[in-house]
Amino acid sequence: LMTIREIFGPDLRGRKIAVSWAYAPSYAKPMSVPQGLITLMTRFGLDVTLAHPPEYKLMDLPLQQARENAAKHGVKFEIVDDMDAAFENADIVYPKSWGIESLFHEPEKALAISKKYQDWICDERRMALAKKEAVYMHCLPADRGHEVTDAVIDGPQSVVYQEAENRLHTCKAVMALTM
Repeated sequence: LMTIREIFGPDLRGRKIAVSWAYAPSYAKPMSVPQGLITLMTRFGLDVTLAHPPEYKLMDLPLQQARENAAKHGVKFEIVDDMDAAFENADIVYPKSWGIESLFHEPEKALAISKKYQDWICDERRMALAKKEAVYMHCLPADRGHEVTDAVIDGPQSVVYQEAENRLHTCKAVMALTM
């Protein structure tokens, strides 16, 4: 949120973030980042489009909270099964791999399913679907060549290092508040 506000200013109404599943060769990445994003961004005035293949549904509670936040704050929250549709006219794209909750203990099945979606990658073609000034974000480490191409993560639209720096300052502030 800090990075988004630094780039777009404090009033985020009318901005769109695409939170999308992306392919990675590992099977059980956590769901915490996308679930946190959909609940936080709907509270702070962003329209949120969540994209994932059918098998990669997030947990019910964060989905319900995102819907409630969107209704309360007058923003949009939608779920699509098309990465391209999510990126369309987005101001921020946040593609990130996560696992299938019901298959966390069945890696072979999870890997077989994920291989069907190897084309779910953030590349230059998809970035061109977003707004010209759109930014690419990722909590890092990203799976280069799987979740994102080198051209995107190392390109001018990438703000991953700014995001990482801000995470450090945010963690320090939280520590100071709790000491």
